[in-house]
Amino acid sequence: MPANDTRLGLGRYIQAIFNCGDIAIVNAVFATTLSLYPQITENHQTLRMLWLLVNICIMPLLIADFRHRHGRRAILMDHVIRKAVGIVGVHALFFLSIVAFLRIWIIPLHAYIFFYFTLLITLCVWHVSTRYFLKAMRRRGYNITRVVIVGTGPTAQRLFAVMQNDAGFGYKVCGFFDDECPDHFPGKYIGGISLLDSFVREKNVQQIFFTLSGQHEDFLRVVKVSDDTLAEFYYVPQISRYVSRRFELNSIGSMPLLSITRNPLKNPLNRIFKRFFDIVVSSVFLVFYPLIYIPVAIGIKLSSPGPVYFKQERTGYRGRSFMCLKFRTMRINAKSDEAQATRNDPRKTRFGDFLRRTSLDELPQFINVWKGDMSVVGPRPHMLKHTEEYTALVDRYMARHAVKPGITGWAQVNGYRGLTDELWKMERRVEHDVWYIENWTFLLDLKIMVRTVLNAIQGEKNAF
Repeated sequence: MPANDTRLGLGRYIQAIFNCGDIAIVNAVFATTLSLYPQITENHQTLRMLWLLVNICIMPLLIADFRHRHGRRAILMDHVIRKAVGIVGVHALFFLSIVAFLRIWIIPLHAYIFFYFTLLITLCVWHVSTRYFLKAMRRRGYNITRVVIVGTGPTAQRLFAVMQNDAGFGYKVCGFFDDECPDHFPGKYIGGISLLDSFVREKNVQQIFFTLSGQHEDFLRVVKVSDDTLAEFYYVPQISRYVSRRFELNSIGSMPLLSITRNPLKNPLNRIFKRFFDIVVSSVFLVFYPLIYIPVAIGIKLSSPGPVYFKQERTGYRGRSFMCLKFRTMRINAKSDEAQATRNDPRKTRFGDFLRRTSLDELPQFINVWKGDMSVVGPRPHMLKHTEEYTALVDRYMARHAVKPGITGWAQVNGYRGLTDELWKMERRVEHDVWYIENWTFLLDLKIMVRTVLNAIQGEKNAF
């Protein structure tokens, strides 16, 4: 192992530390419950049995979680919270079933409710905080995984960009191997595949990613290198970057197959739940809306003549147009339905510039949410002219209209908001929007909402 890479060995202990933390939390919450209900402790023999069962029921879940997470580097917070909820739910099912079977109901029902509610909150906080800590460690150079990529084509470059985009993944790409390398290649090109074996051994490479297509001999050579050096092997299929949905591995006999998982928002129950959440959030907001509307309306009227609201026809759900509301931030002009706002746009008023920088101009769209034209979270709606233009320029552009547009979205919290003066910006926005649609969860919506608030507080460079 290279001299400066002793930090690489920390990874083997991290999951064990996290699991020990889970066990400690379960016991601490159970002890807290007992202290609040002292009558439970009177029967010492039964109490010891219950305490033992509390720990026995958590062990299989932690073992399953360890096996499921082994080798995974990406940390998605909504998945982390969902896993914590699953652990608590399955533990309650196991524990209460055994208690009922053994007939040892010495704990009142409200004590069980307190125990599992407190355990759920505590585990969620613990899991999220430890995963953020792990990502911070990786950004500092700890828990790093050394990898090489076989191939220099578009798939290899996309994989490299994803690994480099978030240092919290903890990947260190040591080099690329291929028989040829394109000009202006973004990574470190080492040479042909014949050099792979010696390089993996010398640099202590832990994972090999194979991105070539139709290269049967090269595939076998790289697999042999993986077997000989004990480096983990991963095959990266040649899939368009716009096909961002999840895949499941199936098989027919010995033939492996990749099947696309179903779009979550095609499920009627998911759509009903999302709409219910939109109604609740928009209704609560609109109760307090006058407190925001009155001072903002006064500021707009004093800044320039014209209406308080700016109404613009935009593309909505399934391509249908709707009238999108915003607080007016510009002087009345003839290009409002054609030209996007720029950083120093002369059409903006001083008060309007403040509204844009703080994102307060978007708040009337809660009215659109309440009416059903929009959702709190979803792809941002574009003006009709841009929909017409980008449909011809960007693959899968119209796919972003498979759900209702949102006040905020996955693309926006990842930095792709504001002016799209270059085509690649719109391509990245569409890529993130399609990913959101195909990976939707309620926890993802909550995550986007929290990140939106944090970004607004910190200030966004593209908010103008």
